[in-house]
Amino acid sequence: MSATNIIANGQPIAALLPSTIAEFLIAQGLLPRSVVVEHNGEAVAPSEFSQRQLQAGDRLEIVKIVAGG
Repeated sequence: MSATNIIANGQPIAALLPSTIAEFLIAQGLLPRSVVVEHNGEAVAPSEFSQRQLQAGDRLEIVKIVAGG
């Protein structure tokens, strides 16, 4: 494993690679089922979080799902 940066919501975040989106989210203290993720401009289904591998320099947009009424 090596540490490198992933760009998340426009900010560089250190990440240990190889890593999946699910592993990255958990390392950031986020529950994979509580967010919507775009990986390099492509929307990713939550069912793919544990299969999608991150590479150095990848860009993620992460939006927390908020329930309310």
